[in-house]
Amino acid sequence: MKSFLRVFAISAAILCAATAAAESRGDKFVKQADAALEAKEYVKARYSYLKAYEAYTAQSDVAKAVPAAVNVAALYHRENFYKEAFETLNSAELHLSDYEKNNDKQLPALHYPIAREKQRMYLKLRKADSARDQLARMTTWANAAADSALNVDLLSASANVYYTFGQNDKGDAAVNQLIAAYLSANDFDKADKCYKDLIDMAVRTGNVRLTQRAYDKYVAWADSVADVKANARYAALQKQFDESQAAVAERDSSLTAKTAIIIGLIVLAAILAAALIFVAIGMLRYMALSRRQKKAIATAQEHNELKNRFIANISAQMEPTLDTMPANLPAVKALKEFATHIQQLSDLEAHQTELYPTEDVNVAAFCESLGEAVRSKTAADVTVVVNAPKMSAPINEEELHKVLTHLLNNAAEYTPAGGKITLDFKKRGPHNIQFMVTDTGCGISEEQRATLFKPFASVRDLTGGDGLGLPICALTVARMNGNLHLDESYTHGARFIVEIHP
Repeated sequence: MKSFLRVFAISAAILCAATAAAESRGDKFVKQADAALEAKEYVKARYSYLKAYEAYTAQSDVAKAVPAAVNVAALYHRENFYKEAFETLNSAELHLSDYEKNNDKQLPALHYPIAREKQRMYLKLRKADSARDQLARMTTWANAAADSALNVDLLSASANVYYTFGQNDKGDAAVNQLIAAYLSANDFDKADKCYKDLIDMAVRTGNVRLTQRAYDKYVAWADSVADVKANARYAALQKQFDESQAAVAERDSSLTAKTAIIIGLIVLAAILAAALIFVAIGMLRYMALSRRQKKAIATAQEHNELKNRFIANISAQMEPTLDTMPANLPAVKALKEFATHIQQLSDLEAHQTELYPTEDVNVAAFCESLGEAVRSKTAADVTVVVNAPKMSAPINEEELHKVLTHLLNNAAEYTPAGGKITLDFKKRGPHNIQFMVTDTGCGISEEQRATLFKPFASVRDLTGGDGLGLPICALTVARMNGNLHLDESYTHGARFIVEIHP
């Protein structure tokens, strides 16, 4: 019997030690992840959160596993790894559902952050229906949890979805509810931050109309809340006055006490008057600053439009004069090309918010045609390699063809005999594709890299090129919802990467 008890005690101790170790591993990984996140080491932070999630899941600690999984997903989609992010959230939701089923309980407060993170990703991917579906799920979980903090966050998320997809009236209603909730708790700072976040979102999305509406609402709210605060101060002072008067009447009715009260009231009134004057001066200064800022925004927009119109007019006015000059002169050819490039640059800047339409294109055939076209322009014995799978991708074939042709022609120009030019296609995620042009030429110096995609960065002889090709390519790729950049880690020549998010 004693032997059995000894074995049982040893087994229980081992089990407790294992549980404590699992708990300490999960907590240790979370601390490591938090430290890495603070140091902006995002890959390390993601790995540590993932290990913490695995440790918490192994011990069925869903209360800690779900936040860890949400952090993993947030760091994944920060780098546009949406597939991995959704897989992590789906895994966490599955484990949470199994836990609820096995323990016969519902944990809506843990379902909510999973749906919240999915909604953020669909919002970033511009998938309106999916974002609204997650918003409906969030509403269900928040109502079931009966948590005021979740309801406040739900209003903020609702406003973000509605404004992003053009439902401004519904967005206004959600913001008004959110502001009302803050004001009912006299939390003016959070209400102020809510309006500033709304203005920041409108500016980031380039929605001028929403920016103006949000700004006007904020100015009106700031004016009204100043009155509320002033009235609150007045009410507090009035209450102090009434209490002082009642106390004095009860304790001492002597003339000396009444005189002291009168003096105190005079001082109190002076303080109140000074406070009201100070608030009024602050309000006037703020209103004047607001008007100046609105005027500055309007002036900047007007100047930008005038600049684009001026550049376009210069280009158009140059053409008749150039047509009167011998077309075979190098300087005339250079000026005509310069005028054309200026017009392209101006048009792209003026329509930067308008994305090009796309259609499914056979990537292999598209890349092979580009490779075949550049082979005739290379030096002797230069190898042109095309690596593209047989698949379709949604792109704007005409505009992308211009960009890649320019990059390949540059590679052909700077790749010496016996060198190599490579055109690669990579699918990095469900909404992330890349075209890479690599050569074994002389590369690009450190001085040139800083201004590589900036137009008019230097004064140059136009017969040797105007330097506007890469800036035009960068603006063209931006209208494809992508970006063009130089891979600075590649040191055997030059590598340009066209990254598109269809």
